Amino acid sequence: MIVVTGATGNVGRPLVRALLAAGERVTAVSRRSPHDLPAGVRHHRADLAAPQTLKPALDGAESLFLLTSGDFMAQGGNLDDVLEVVRAGGVRRVVLVSSQGVSTGDHPSELEDAVRRSGLDWTMLRPAGFHSNTFQWADAVRAERTVAAPFGDVALPTVDPEDIAQVAAVALRDPGHAGRVHELTGPAPISPRQQAAALAEALGEPVRFVEQTRAEARAGMVRFMPEPIVDATLDILGRPSDGLRRVSPDVERVLGRPPRAYAEWAAGHASAFR
Repeated sequence: MIVVTGATGNVGRPLVRALLAAGERVTAVSRRSPHDLPAGVRHHRADLAAPQTLKPALDGAESLFLLTSGDFMAQGGNLDDVLEVVRAGGVRRVVLVSSQGVSTGDHPSELEDAVRRSGLDWTMLRPAGFHSNTFQWADAVRAERTVAAPFGDVALPTVDPEDIAQVAAVALRDPGHAGRVHELTGPAPISPRQQAAALAEALGEPVRFVEQTRAEARAGMVRFMPEPIVDATLDILGRPSDGLRRVSPDVERVLGRPPRAYAEWAAGHASAFR
């Protein structure tokens, strides 16, 4: 049995499908009951911020996919407490979604540190920003065929969540990935302006790009993110380190194929922007 936390998210959904296709038994964990889980998947409602709620999902589980949310951190969630429940439940292997920024020192390593000291077999996935983060533009693209974003020509190698899920599926099933760290990026850096152009190509219609000032971007972001996180995010987006600009070979090493480009993702999700 493999337990997938965050099972209704951009990575969790395709991961559940990939594990089922590989013949695995899967327990999908989320804070809310989903309406469209594949047949044969067991679902359990749990909140990692209340670790004991996870306990029933672990019965018979050998591996756990661990994805924490921004809410978990904002609520003061303690991953050590979660991992204590996981270890007591008999799970032997954890695959953690971390961040590419841990490798470069741009992001803290507390989550990885907790997993390392848990005594469990572990694999760390350090993805770059997700292609799917641009869903935040969907309303404006649908209504006005416009994308507004700061730092229009700063390019970063964003990654398809499907690729993260496929790598996670391999790491959860293959013990040879224990103790390994995989940095997951797309095939090339891409800027917000170039992403807008890719959306235009996918839609077959012009999409206007409007470059925001840092202050304009910050004013929008603080409506749904804590101010320190907003400032840190804008620092990274505006002045990314060389490490964050680097394209990693790890997706291709694990999957035997190149990672999917943003344009391919946009073509596959054009309906969300129509």
